[in-house]
Amino acid sequence: MEKKIDQIEKKHFSSQYKLTPHRKIILEAIIGNSDRHLSAEDIYGLLRKKGIEIGLATIYRTLELFVELNILHKVNFDDGRSRYELTCHERHRHHHLVCLSCGEVAEVEDDLLNKLEEIIERNHGFKITDHTVKFYGYCRRCRPK
Repeated sequence: MEKKIDQIEKKHFSSQYKLTPHRKIILEAIIGNSDRHLSAEDIYGLLRKKGIEIGLATIYRTLELFVELNILHKVNFDDGRSRYELTCHERHRHHHLVCLSCGEVAEVEDDLLNKLEEIIERNHGFKITDHTVKFYGYCRRCRPK
C-alpha cells in the first residue's frame, strides 16, 4: 500500500497540494477497500472503527480534492450518495451492475463500447474521452428464482 501511496503522491501532489496526514489516512482507507465503491459516510465509519477521528466535512473536502487531482472518480448510483473509486489511467473506465434490491455494485471489466465509440467519432467528428454505463437489475442473491 505504501508503494501505491508514494506513486500517487509523486504523480498528483505538488507544492500547491500536500499529502497531509489526514489526506493520507483517507487515501489508505480507499486503497485498502479498492474493491468497494465507498461513500464519504463509508470512509467515516471505517475510520471510526479504527479509532481515527476525522470529521465528515474533512472527508468530503478531501474526496473532492482527490477528484480534482484525478486520483478518484466520483460515481453516482442514484442512491442519494456519491461514491468514489480510484482512477485507473491505463484503461477505459469499467461499467457497473447495480442491484435494485440490496444495493450491491459489481464491476464489469469488459468494455464492449470501443467499436461504438469509433463509429460515433468517425460519423460525428466528436472526440470521445470517456463514457459511463450502469446496468440496473437484481444480483444472484436477490433475483427471483
